[in-house]
Parts: sequence; structure tokens; C-alpha cells
Amino acid sequence: MAHQHDHTDTARRGGDAPRGYAKDRAQVLRRLARMEGQVRGIARMVERDEYCIDILQQTAALRAAVDAVSLLLMEDHVAGCLATAVKTGDAAAYTEEVMEVVRRSMGRPVRSTRASEG
Repeated sequence: MAHQHDHTDTARRGGDAPRGYAKDRAQVLRRLARMEGQVRGIARMVERDEYCIDILQQTAALRAAVDAVSLLLMEDHVAGCLATAVKTGDAAAYTEEVMEVVRRSMGRPVRSTRASEG
């Protein structure tokens, strides 16, 4: 079933408004390029049949790099949501959007509004 967005969701997601990460865009792109290099290096290690522990150390470093970029993007997104929520007075919708981002970043399922727990 497709996720349905209301008009406020569409307004938050796009249009011509600058993205929350705009101020960190260059840093994000540098980090992503570095991660690409890490992935290629790990692939070369596997091709050369290097020691598993050494490869695992590199995958752990890659995971840490991904987490750092995710955290940077999340911080920028939360700051933007908070500013918009204050401006519009729509704290509930923006709180839920922030929590959705947090859940996704933690690999947790997004809450269904019709699912009952308990």
C-alpha cells in the first residue's frame, strides 16, 4: 500500500525550498566520495583474499562513516523541521516527521497510523 501524503507533507518535502543539508552539502559530498573510495578498497581486499579481520575492520570504518553522514543529515533535517514547526505552529506533524527519520535511521519500521499496539 502506498504511503499517502497530505498537502503539508508535500510542502515540507520539496518545492523550491532549499534542503536542510544545503549548508553542509559540500561536506556531505566529500564524505560520500571518501566512502566510495573505502568501498572500492574493501572490494580490492576481497579480490586479493586478504585476512577476514582486516576486511571487517574496514567495513566497520565504512559503517562509522555512513553513520556520521546520516547523523549530519539528520541534524540538518531536524533543525529545519524545528524551525518550520515553530514558524507554522504545526509541531505535531513535524514531530512525527522527525521521529520517522529517527526510526528509519535506526532500521526500525515506520509506525502505521492504523496499527494497534498492546
